[in-house]
Amino acid sequence: MNGRVLGTELRRSAAPWAGVVIAGGALAFLYLIDGMWWRGTVRWTSQWTSMALLTRTLLFYLWPVAVGIGALQGLRDSRSRMTELLTTTPRPAWSRAALPAGATAITLASGFGLLVLWGGVQVALGPTAYTHLGWLPISLVGALALVAGALFGMGVARALPSALTPPALVVAGLAATVLLVRHTDDRLPSGLAPNRLSLLSPATPEARQVLLTLSGTVHLGQTIWLLGLLATGFALLVAATPRARLLATVPVLAGAALALLVLPAHARDTYVVDRAAAAPACDGPVCVAQIHRSRLSELAPRGKEALRVLHDALGDRAPDAVREETALRAIGEKRELSGDTVLVSFDDPLIARAEGERLTRVLVSQGLAPHCYPRSERESGTQHEVVVQSIAASWALGESEMKPLEKPEADEYSRKAWKEAEVAWQRLTALPPAEQRARIARMRAAALSCSYDQLDILKGDASR
Repeated sequence: MNGRVLGTELRRSAAPWAGVVIAGGALAFLYLIDGMWWRGTVRWTSQWTSMALLTRTLLFYLWPVAVGIGALQGLRDSRSRMTELLTTTPRPAWSRAALPAGATAITLASGFGLLVLWGGVQVALGPTAYTHLGWLPISLVGALALVAGALFGMGVARALPSALTPPALVVAGLAATVLLVRHTDDRLPSGLAPNRLSLLSPATPEARQVLLTLSGTVHLGQTIWLLGLLATGFALLVAATPRARLLATVPVLAGAALALLVLPAHARDTYVVDRAAAAPACDGPVCVAQIHRSRLSELAPRGKEALRVLHDALGDRAPDAVREETALRAIGEKRELSGDTVLVSFDDPLIARAEGERLTRVLVSQGLAPHCYPRSERESGTQHEVVVQSIAASWALGESEMKPLEKPEADEYSRKAWKEAEVAWQRLTALPPAEQRARIARMRAAALSCSYDQLDILKGDASR
């Protein structure tokens, strides 16, 4: 009987539209806006954890919508003026409430599941070779958040049957996510609210580094809080007296209190490095993180060739390994440079777009003139760095003229930088070979110490 009634509820009520709104709205947002989730190593369709975190980021908008949808469902009986009639039936209140609540929960979870499934298919068909289940709790908590929010909205609307209740709940939900939002300008995501309090929001900030994931204590604390919210919503649906409605708030208050005890107090315990993803996968002296081991087959021969060129250019002072960067850092923070290792970041546009001989050239330039600050879609490097690296790579490869690592821009600043580069190239190549090596060595030492006089050194204008 209940199965047939539930089927009728799913066919004839507005519940199915909840799933359509969640799945359709999320996909429209993703595909109609050219956001950072389409760029770099944290593209939402490139890795499993990035995909799961991005779908949780969408809860910034989807969660208030789910609460509002639940509130609309909760007003159904009062709008049809059937509340008094239904209370006179012999069916228990919990049984009457379970069917619309269950239908709404099923459709919301299904809509979110379709979103995750679509992202998962893109990841599975992509180049990633790192498959794991560590992303699953992230998505399961997201589905629970939507269900809990919808049931809470239904319960509040049943307790406060007003046409203003749904929009008021949506606005309150948006305000809460704004106040609790965490940003990613630092080494780890942080926010205005204390870390524990901010984690009560089901939305996560946009993924910034591909190796970061949520810790287990975050999953546990958020699950406790959301179960309390769900229980309060269902209790409000069943409650018929003011005293019962007051008692219905106990689960959400208890869940929040327990969650705040469990949730980590500091961001460094909230987002942790996935150690399995960061483990090295090596081919001789060339190593990448496991999460990028599909790139090793292309990088390894080019890396070995670059190391050979660097050894010919620098002798015993040349680096002897190529390694992917896995260290956490804040936006704009200096890289941890070493003269013994060529650091590689697949977020660097020069490396991400390079293939074949061009990749060898970029690796040689990184070994001779490593840039001090990271380059990515979020963090653009300076034209000065590219100019110096272009000179260094052309010199090491024994070329008769300087070849830019990327197409020069047409603005005045770029034209001036490349004009200075031509001067530096002519002065460098006019020197005897021994003096050329000495000047390159001084330039490399300046790059490793994050000095900004590298181009002056190549031109011979810097003091020795």
